Amino acid sequence: MKLVIAVIQPDKLSDVKDALQNAGVGKMTASNVIGCGQQMGYEETYRGLKKEINLLKKVEVRIAVNDEFVKPAVEAIIKGARTGKIGDGKIFILDLPECIRIRTGERGGAAIG
Repeated sequence: MKLVIAVIQPDKLSDVKDALQNAGVGKMTASNVIGCGQQMGYEETYRGLKKEINLLKKVEVRIAVNDEFVKPAVEAIIKGARTGKIGDGKIFILDLPECIRIRTGERGGAAIG
């Protein structure tokens, strides 16, 4: 089992969701987050004062998958999120030692579904 974490542009969430759905991966958790990477933010002027904005709005998508779904999930995220421009995001894949479905008590791959 793996935990796939993707940090993407907010406007690409629906494209990523659709691509994941088409890949047979329909369960996910999404959160609004802020952060900075290679973009290092931008500068804007507000009422004549320059202000550096270095924490940008992003969406973090977390998906717990069984091993056979890791590659399709990653490819779907890339397909949905890629614009070819800086700031498209990152994907992290972590080992998931245990998963427990609260309602039934199922454990492991069966709990992921």
